[in-house]
Amino acid sequence: MVKRKDLKENYTPNYFLAALGAGGLSVSFFIYLNFLIPHPNTAMITADILFSMVAKADFISGLILIAFIGILFFAYKHIDLLIWNIKEYQKFKKTKAFEALKNSNAEVSLMAIPLTYAMSINVMFVLGASFVPGLWSIIEVMLPLALFAFLAVGIYGLKIYSEYFTRVLVKGNFCCEANNNFSQLIAIFAFSMIAVGFAAPGSMSHNMLVSGFGIFSAIFFGIISISLTIVKIILALRDIFERGIDRETSVSLWIMIPILTLLGITFIRVTFGFAHNFLGFDAPSNWLLFLITSSIVSLQLIFGYIGYKVMKKMDYFQEFINGDTKSPVSFAIICPGVATFVFGVFFLVMGLVFNGIVAMYSPAFFLLLALLAFVQAITIKVFFKLEKKLIKA
Repeated sequence: MVKRKDLKENYTPNYFLAALGAGGLSVSFFIYLNFLIPHPNTAMITADILFSMVAKADFISGLILIAFIGILFFAYKHIDLLIWNIKEYQKFKKTKAFEALKNSNAEVSLMAIPLTYAMSINVMFVLGASFVPGLWSIIEVMLPLALFAFLAVGIYGLKIYSEYFTRVLVKGNFCCEANNNFSQLIAIFAFSMIAVGFAAPGSMSHNMLVSGFGIFSAIFFGIISISLTIVKIILALRDIFERGIDRETSVSLWIMIPILTLLGITFIRVTFGFAHNFLGFDAPSNWLLFLITSSIVSLQLIFGYIGYKVMKKMDYFQEFINGDTKSPVSFAIICPGVATFVFGVFFLVMGLVFNGIVAMYSPAFFLLLALLAFVQAITIKVFFKLEKKLIKA
C-alpha cells in the first residue's frame, strides 16, 4: 500500500490509532484459538498444541489456519502502520504545529503513542504463542522480559502525561470550550493497556517476585485509570451538557468500551494471579468471574447504546465513516469494535460457560459467538475503509 508521506503540519498523533486498531484485530483472531481450543496444561494456547491440530488436516485445522492468517495479516498491518507513524511523527515534531499541540488540550493525544507501543508488545506475545514451538517451556524466562517491556512503556506514558498534567496545573490554560467530548480519556486508555499488560505475568508466572510485581504494577496503573476516569468523565460531561458534544470527536463516547475491556481483563488476570500464588487455588470462583464479566458488559452496553444514538443523530457514520469527510480521530472507532468482540468472548466463556448457563460448543454458544464474529467482521470492514480514505496516497 502506498501511503501518504511528509504530512508534517497535517499529521496528528491520532494516526497511531490506525496501528493500534490493526494490532487489536490481530489479537482478536488469537482469541478464537485461546478460548475455543482446550489447553488444560497451560494457561494459554501454545504453538505446540496448534501445530499438532493443524497436522490432522481436518475441518478444525482449516479454521485454525484461517485464524493464523488473520493474526499474521493484521500483525503485519500493525507493524507497517507503526513504522509509518513513527516516521511521520518525527517530521511533525519539527513543525510549529507540534509546539501548538504541546500547549493545548490536544497534547493528551500524545498518549496514543505509548498506547500503541503497549499493543505492540501484546502482538509480539500473540505471535510467539501462536507460531513459536516450545515457547511455553521457557515462559518463566519470557514473563520477566514482558514486565521490563511494559515497565519501559509505562514510564514513557507517565512522562508524557505528567508533563501535560503539570502544565495544566501550573498554567491553568486548559480550554473547557474544547473539552465537550471524551477525547481526554485517551490517557486512561493507555494506562489501562499498560495495566492489562502487567497483569499477564502477574497471573501466569509461578515466581512470586514476578507475579507480585506484575500484580502490583497492574493495580498501580489500574488505579490511575479508574481515578482519572472519574475526574475526566465528570469534567467532560459538564462541558458537553453546557455546549453539546463536538461532532467530529463524538466517537470518543465509545472510548470507554475498550477501557472497560482492558480493566475487566486486568481484574480477571489479577484474580487468577491471587488464586494461583496467594490462595493456593487453581482458579478463582466461577461466580466471581460471572460478576466481573457481567458488570463490565453491562457498562459497555450503556456506553455503546448512548454513543450510537448520539453519533446516529449527528450523522457521524454517514459523514466521517461512509462519507468523504476525513478525520484521523475516526480510527478511534476500531478499538470499540475489537473490545466488544474480545470481552464478549470472555463473558461467553468465563461468565456463561464456566457457570453452566451456556454449554460449550452448544447451538446457543455458537449463536452468541456468531454475533460477536459479526461485530468483528464489521470492524474489519470499517478499518479498511478508513485506511483507504485517510492513509493511502
